[in-house]
Amino acid sequence: MARMEILNGGSDLRTHLATTRGGSPPLAPLRLGTTDVPEMLDLTAATEPGPFLPQTIQMGSYFGIRASDGRSVAMAGERLQSTAFVEISAVCTHPEFRGRGYARALVTFLAAQILAAGKTPFLHVKSENGAKVVYEKIGFRLRAAICLTARV
Repeated sequence: MARMEILNGGSDLRTHLATTRGGSPPLAPLRLGTTDVPEMLDLTAATEPGPFLPQTIQMGSYFGIRASDGRSVAMAGERLQSTAFVEISAVCTHPEFRGRGYARALVTFLAAQILAAGKTPFLHVKSENGAKVVYEKIGFRLRAAICLTARV
């Protein structure tokens, strides 16, 4: 059985909390369901947003954007939840479709829904991930830096 330990060193992960609603998204995201999981797994394999397994969709609501040909090109959803906080997770856009505002639209949409429910949205982003600038523009602010290393 694998065991995971948190050690010093490793990847710098930053936790951001939303402080504003961020406005309305320019696109209407589509709700994703269990029939979309194969495409969601393909998208996360191509973009590596972090852990996403076949059952992850059961942890919360997931939304996506499809290209004109029907392909799933971007997605984001909810994962960890408590009575006060909801994590926005699996934010990813297929490399061919980056730079079109899809991730921003999805995160803005999810953050607005979470805030409307009276909870605080949060997300984790690696320090080297350029998307952190987009998250800050939406209204997320750095809460904590975490240094994680996994030993299996």
